[in-house]
Amino acid sequence: MAITLFGKQFQGIIFDMDGTMVNNMMAHHRAWQRKLAALGMELSIEEVLERIHGVNEEILKRLFGDRFTAEERKQISWEKEAEYRAVFKEGLALLPGLEDFLEELHQSEIPMAVGTAAPVENVDFVLDELDLRRYFGAIRHAGDVSRGKPDPQVFELAAEALSVPLQECLIFEDSPTGAEAAERAGCSAVILTTTHQAAEFSNRNNILHFMEDFSSIAAL
Repeated sequence: MAITLFGKQFQGIIFDMDGTMVNNMMAHHRAWQRKLAALGMELSIEEVLERIHGVNEEILKRLFGDRFTAEERKQISWEKEAEYRAVFKEGLALLPGLEDFLEELHQSEIPMAVGTAAPVENVDFVLDELDLRRYFGAIRHAGDVSRGKPDPQVFELAAEALSVPLQECLIFEDSPTGAEAAERAGCSAVILTTTHQAAEFSNRNNILHFMEDFSSIAAL
């Protein structure tokens, strides 16, 4: 089966999660800001937006070098994510229109996957709290990859699990890093402007469309 979206035909759909399926990025940013402050690194929320992207342990390695051991980085990452889940649980919801879009794709038998830099605990938190697992033939997360975005590894693994050629997949993302990963994967992308504005994406040729949420996509 295939579907035509934004003037192109696709055999599969891959969704990033944070900022794409749920508008949770500010909860993540605030959690990072507080955790980094506790570690002695004071960043403004603007600096967090600019510098904090990718897999948690890679972020900590990039920011602190060898200050922490691998085990300490794991523990810090766990503490940050636990704080995020506690903060976000009350407001957990899909972006407007996404539930209807997922159901439409499901009824049309379009293979769907999640390809996210989030840790498995956060993926389980979102998918189970919102009862979404039935829609996805593959779920790939930070624990499945050795290289975080902008490396396209998570998308490669997701497409492989769907048995769909990666270049035949449309990727929904929200960040410049995710858009770059999609471009490096040879994939078209649609960007949710939950966290970043269109001007931040450097006119990447693989981006088909920018949108605030999924409320208008059923009309395409």
